[in-house]
Amino acid sequence: MSSPFYLFLLFAVFISYRGATTEAAIESVTDINGRPLQTDTAYYILPVVRGRGGGLTISKTHNKTCPNNVIQDRYEVSNGLPLKFSPADSSKIIRVSADLNFIFSPTSIWKLDSDETTNQRFVSTCGRAGNPGRETVSNWFRIDKFENDYKIVFCPSVCNICRVICGDVGVFVQGGKRSLVLSKVPFRVMFKRA
Repeated sequence: MSSPFYLFLLFAVFISYRGATTEAAIESVTDINGRPLQTDTAYYILPVVRGRGGGLTISKTHNKTCPNNVIQDRYEVSNGLPLKFSPADSSKIIRVSADLNFIFSPTSIWKLDSDETTNQRFVSTCGRAGNPGRETVSNWFRIDKFENDYKIVFCPSVCNICRVICGDVGVFVQGGKRSLVLSKVPFRVMFKRA
């Protein structure tokens, strides 16, 4: 066989592999009806595993606006609060593993905070939307595939010079409250159009 044939074969394999990885890289997150999540639509984040609480909502802390923790509603039948997603790259479709702001309302944007009393890194609503970079690095989360479901992850890539500790978002139960924290056990979630 001549060397042009080998070059053609190598090129065909490269293109095939590159196409497969590009397709995986742009996979969209879908709701419970199989439709891609969009930025102009509100969704409920619900647990895949039923029987341990409902959708996500906010827990008021000491009658202050901030910090309020993001929690799982204790009632399984509750959808929680609707929220929207705002990608760092301004796309209209929410992609798997894309940096996102999770927004309950203009004043309730997710942020990763620390709690000295419990040694937990918990999700609060003290974040700021947009402006990807060093000042907002703790405000960016992502949605990753987890087997046949989804999980929420804190591992922002919006700042090349920032050093972040990545982790899955899970549930920390204390005093009957189910707070979202970084955890070794990911919280399996699904998305329902509000």
